[in-house]
Amino acid sequence: MNRQEVLARSVRESVTLTSRYLAGFDDTNVTRQATNLPNHVAWSLGHLAVTMHRAAERIDGRPIPPDQFIAGDPAAPDRGARGDRARFHTDSVGFGSLPTDDPSRYPSLARSVEIFTLAAERLAAAVRAANDADLDVTTPWGQGETPKWALVMRMVFHNGDHAGQIADLRRALGFRSIFG
Repeated sequence: MNRQEVLARSVRESVTLTSRYLAGFDDTNVTRQATNLPNHVAWSLGHLAVTMHRAAERIDGRPIPPDQFIAGDPAAPDRGARGDRARFHTDSVGFGSLPTDDPSRYPSLARSVEIFTLAAERLAAAVRAANDADLDVTTPWGQGETPKWALVMRMVFHNGDHAGQIADLRRALGFRSIFG
């Protein structure tokens, strides 16, 4: 198995593992938060999806899909940071954004999961199509630069980090363990 396939499978597996923690969530509680916990499920899925799309963009050169995300409106006071029931708003799920318990601002749970999965599939496909030399090229990310292959691994870790937040949210909301 080559490096591209290992990276692509890692991304896909992170989706499988993260998705296990969605048991018990539905459209009545997908934007529910718990005291002293930072995020809700809809925000988490949108945040992970937009981050994976941005990583994929560094590899495949394509923009974030407008059928999944609404871009910011610089003229609006809050850049128009409102998603809808079919799309996330890039600014409402981006780094430093604050989730709100308003379901009308986020896609339904089923659509949120679909967008999250599509983002991972895009990233995996971009990695599979990349050659070794391109994966070794550094790209700007955050406050620095990182090789594209390492950015993919960072996405896997990022998905796991937010899966942990969803696990904490499950406990705080009184959900049963996913392990039985």
